[in-house]
This record gives sequence, C-alpha cells and structure tokens, in this order.
Amino acid sequence: MFVSNENWQADTREIEAVVSGTHGDAFAFLGLHEVDGARVLRAFVPHAETLTAFTLDGTRLGPLIPRHPGGFFEGKVEIENRQPVRYRAANAGGEWDVYDPYSFGPVLGPMDDYYIGEGSHLRLFDRLGAHEMEFEGIHGTHFAVWAPNARRVSVVGPFNDWDGRRHPMRKRRDTGIWEVFIPILGTGTIYKYEIVGADGTTLPLKADPFARQSELRPRTASVVPDPTEFTWTDAAYLEERARRDWRRSPMSIYEVHLGSWRRRPDGTFLDYGQLADQLVPYAADMGYTHIELLPISEHPYDPSWGYQPTGLYAPTARFGDPAGFAWFVDTAHNAGLGVILDWVPAHFPTDEHGLSHFDGTALYEHADPRQGYHPDWNTAIYNFGRREVESYLLNNALFWLEKFHIDGLRVDAVASMLYLDYSRQHGQWVPNKFGGNENVEAVEFLKRVNSETYRQHPGTFMIAEESTAWPGVSAPVHNGGLGFGFKWNMGFMNDTLRYMSRETIHRRYHHNDMTFGTIYAFSENFVLPISHDEVVHGKGSMLTKMPGDDWQQFANLRAYYGFMWGHPGKKLLFMGQEFAQREEWNEGKALDWFLLDAGMHEGVRRLITDLNGAYRELPALHARDCEPEGFEWIIGNDHQNSVFAWVRRSENAEPVVVVCNFTPVPRDDYVVPMPLVGKWVERINTDAGWYGGSNSGNQGAVVASAVEGGHMPAEATLYLPPLSTLILKYENE
Repeated sequence: MFVSNENWQADTREIEAVVSGTHGDAFAFLGLHEVDGARVLRAFVPHAETLTAFTLDGTRLGPLIPRHPGGFFEGKVEIENRQPVRYRAANAGGEWDVYDPYSFGPVLGPMDDYYIGEGSHLRLFDRLGAHEMEFEGIHGTHFAVWAPNARRVSVVGPFNDWDGRRHPMRKRRDTGIWEVFIPILGTGTIYKYEIVGADGTTLPLKADPFARQSELRPRTASVVPDPTEFTWTDAAYLEERARRDWRRSPMSIYEVHLGSWRRRPDGTFLDYGQLADQLVPYAADMGYTHIELLPISEHPYDPSWGYQPTGLYAPTARFGDPAGFAWFVDTAHNAGLGVILDWVPAHFPTDEHGLSHFDGTALYEHADPRQGYHPDWNTAIYNFGRREVESYLLNNALFWLEKFHIDGLRVDAVASMLYLDYSRQHGQWVPNKFGGNENVEAVEFLKRVNSETYRQHPGTFMIAEESTAWPGVSAPVHNGGLGFGFKWNMGFMNDTLRYMSRETIHRRYHHNDMTFGTIYAFSENFVLPISHDEVVHGKGSMLTKMPGDDWQQFANLRAYYGFMWGHPGKKLLFMGQEFAQREEWNEGKALDWFLLDAGMHEGVRRLITDLNGAYRELPALHARDCEPEGFEWIIGNDHQNSVFAWVRRSENAEPVVVVCNFTPVPRDDYVVPMPLVGKWVERINTDAGWYGGSNSGNQGAVVASAVEGGHMPAEATLYLPPLSTLILKYENE
C-alpha cells in the first residue's frame, strides 16, 4: 500500500531536529499526517534498519523509507481514518514491534483544559501523572505533567534506554500540560521526565510530581502504579465517622514514626502489612482513637523524618507499595482506629529530581529567594498565589482523603506559611500588597483546602501545627477563620513541661505555668501535643525531663499524664513516651521495647491505657474539650502546696473532678470543694501500685458532704498521694 511520491517528504531540518532531540512539537510532525491530500506516516525508531507499518487489526500498510541513519522513517500510506499504528522494526540482530504513540489522540479533553486553567480542577490526580488504561483499542499508560516553560518534555525509562528523543510529549498550549499515551507500558514501569528548558538546557531528570508510586531510595524514579482498585472493607467505619463531631468526641492520638516504632530482628523496616499486624492492635489495645503518622509521602533522606517530601502523592516505598499502605489504613479502621497523616505544604526540598525549578524556571516556588527560600530548612517555598500550585496541593489533600480513606491531615509548619517574615530579619522578606507581613495567598490557600476537605469528606478533619497568636485558626471560614478543625496547643506544652522540669520545691513559684493555659484553652479547638519535637535534639525523653530520683521521675511523669488527660483538649502522645522511654527518640533505631519487662515502665503503659479508657468512657472528660462550659477551677491558687483541682462537665453526664499534687509530700485530710454531694470513685489514681506507684490513696472512693457558703455545694476530705493525679468520677447511687 506504499505509494512513491517525493512531494510529501519531510523537510530534512525537521528530521534532524527529531533525531537530535530538539524538535519542540513531536505530535505535529511524527505519526500520521495529511500532506497535500495524502496520508503520511513518520516514525523515529533508533536502531531500526527497516520499518513496516500495520494497523492494529494486522492490515499491512507497507514499508517506510529510511530518511536518516539515526532511525527516522516515513512513507505515504492508504488508510481511511486516523487510528493506532504498529511497526515491525528489524535490524541485523532481529525483529521487534513498536506501537506508535503519535498515532493516538489526546487523552485529556477541553473540559480538563478549562478547569485546569481556572484552577478549579479537583480531580487532577486522576488526570495528571501516570495512569495505566485501555485507550483506542490498546492497553498502555497515559503520562501527563505540567511544565509550561519547557521546550520539550519526554517520558524516559528503561523501556526506551532513557532516551528523551523517543517519547517526546504533546503540549497542551492553553495549560502548559504535556501528555502522551504510550502503548504496552503498564504496572511497574520505571520512568522520569526529561525536560528541555526554555533556554535549551536539558535539566536533570525529574520524578513525576503526581507519581503515585516511587522507587526505593536512594533511587528516585517514579513507578507506574497498579491501576487495580483496592478492595476496602471499612464501609461501616466510614459511615459512622461521617456522623461524628470530633470536637465533642474522644480523640487520643498516638503519634508514630513508622521507620523507628519497631524493626525486624535484622534492623530493617517493617512493611505496611507487618505494621498493620503489630502497630494497629497495639494502639487499639491501648485505647487510642487515632494513629498519627509522621509524613509517609516519598522522601529521599531518612533523617528528615519525611518532612522534606519529593513525592507528595506516593506512599514511601520504604515500607512497601500503595496497596500495602491501603491495607494498613483498612486494618486500622476495622480496629476502630483513625489514621492521621502529617502533611507538608509549607515547603519542599531542592533535590534536583524534585519540584525545584521543574521546567527550568521557578515554577512551584517563588523566583525571589526572599519569598521562595526557607532559611530554617534550606528548602523552597511554594508559590501559593499561582493557581496551578494551589491546585497541586489542594488535590493532594483530597487525594489522601479519597484514595486512602485518611481520617485527617495535620498540616506542618502553618506559622511559616502565614507570615512572610517568619524566621527572617528586616530586609529579608517582601511585604504583601497591603504592606503587611501576612502571606495573603497562603491564607487563601489554607481556607480553600480546609473548606474543600470538609465539604467533600464529612467526618474528616484538619489539624494545624501553628505556634502563634493568629486568630481563628480553628474557626470556620465563613466566620472569618482559617477553617481548621483543630490546632496544636504549643503554649500548653511549653508551659507545663517547663513547670514539670523544675525541682518540686521550686514549683510553688511557678504555679501559673500550669494554670495560664486555661485562660485561652477555649479560644481554639485544641490538641494537647507531646510530640516527637519534644523528645529529640538534646531535649531528652519525657522521663528524663522530670526531676528527682528514679522513683520521683516516674511519679512525676504519671502525675503529668493524669493532668494532661484531665485537662480540656484532645490528646497526642509520641510513641515510646507511653512506656517512659529513657532515651530521646532516634529515628535510626527501634524503640526500647525491652523496657516493658521492667515494672515501672510497664506501669506507665498501663496508666496510659487506663487514661485512654477513662477519657473515652466518661463524656465529662471529652464532650466539652473545646467549650468553656466543660471546665471550672476548684482549686487554682494553692501555690504553697502545688495542688490543682478542677471539675469537668458535659450535658447529660455525671461530672468528673481532677486533683493533682505536684510535690513528693503526701497531703492528708486535704479538703477539696466538690460539685455534688455523694460518692466519688477514684477512676484513676496515678499512684496506684498497678502503675508502679506507692499504692496510697482513698481506698477507691470518697464521700462529699454538703456545705454552705462555698463556691461549691459540697466538699470532700482527700488523701493526696505524693506526685499524683486523681480522677474522681461521681457515682449517683
């Protein structure tokens, strides 16, 4: 079917551009084209000496003429309509088939262009990146990437000898998206993008910003994921979750770094399946409601703990594949545990395979280092004012919630996003358009991502790690807030740990460190965080922060945990601190699980289990965590004895009284005002022998008698064990 006529032959300059890899519009030249009324096929197949064209049904279209020794062929063919073409290539070494990607139409459509251009596309993760599919009658993979300033973008990998000349992509000029469908390629294909910048420079190979799977570090290529949908079994959990008001529900979070929670005997990481088998039942048995994972998005450097991610859409390959991570989440949900991810939209690392100067320009980041460079972490800062960047991050949040059924995102370093002068000196930052230091674009981004996550995924929540006095962090967007569900209470953590680290004899002079937090405790929906940041970089473990001898350190720690669980606010405790890890956290090794063989450490673990149980069981301890009606001081000014007491309340539930003695001196016959006359049961006594304490107390209960003239209608005489917290539950007989 080959017709000889030289008038249709391509200009040798264009042929040379294809062979040299400098052609900027491969789809306008390669594949099937109409030239002066004739149908012409052009193909570039390096190493081929002959090339014969066929349709997919096997119809022979004829041999193509070699036009360049580098592997360029073309020929005039008779073919009715545009359709996919297969070539049979041959050389002295044998024959092989090549499917022509330039004979396929585009996968993306005009509505994609419209919504991408508008910045309102909320399913970018289904359109960009690598997606295995059936297209125009053949199986293959569609690749799409945003690189508006590039001269050429190619998909490269072992399948084409990493040769960027062989699979250049089609540019969608309205959006700057490049795309190509490559037949045959599928699950497990290793790939990157070769990008030629506007100045003609070929950049270091780039990983796919939307890659759902990556190679195991130190390799950095992206991987075509298995398109098979995971079979979820958590429908009942999700249905119940959607009805939850988490402000009025118990939330006790176990913060975990997956690489160092526990390891195999040979020191290697547990995989997602093993973590599902071991971590999930451990956290569930201890009564936690959620597991929070330090970032598990793909990242190149282990000691970054995941906070410098290069693959926001890919669960790290350190622990397995995406299906393995889905299994972990599904297992957690079936055990009644939610999963929270640490999410890092504040900055990104400058590794050359990542987002930095992605198409040869400052694309994801600001060009001005006063706006685009973060001095604290030596990282780049996203340009939140660019709609494509905002869409990239917004879609990423929605991706984790939808595709992996994640329950919540804890947004890292929010303060660094809100303030243009964060960690900068005068002259090192650029004021906003109003002359202020607020990052207006970042504020709008946070509002949008919070609004969309709550709108599309009822029952999920967003948590801000925010350490300043920015107003309304956890207030709804429609009320002028940022729209987070919760905010970490860094003030509570700093004040109370400063108090607890003091020698007990000096605590009387710093009583306000423990009471000040209640002045603002209900200004936001707070999470009380004892996080990984408090047990690294020379800060020691929670146990070693405590003063006194070994016994007093344990007693102090138990009393502090009782104080924290009785205090308004959701709870968060980093792994290892639930059994009083002695050494500060080291991401390079597993926790010291052998300590559980020692009674004092096992006692702390038992206490946390029982505190979680009481917190979940008693509505007074959780249902008004975020509302002032749920808290009232009973004794807030006994500086001399370092004693604190308060009542927790909720609607339609009996009140709970919490009493703390933060000296090693037992207090006998200590009178505590009580909100109700009657019997009060010791639901928790941190000095119990079961927890490693001295086993002193009130023999399980006290009776409050009526009094007149006080601010409470009753009072009880208590024995306060040394360095202890009592949680007393009213028992209405």
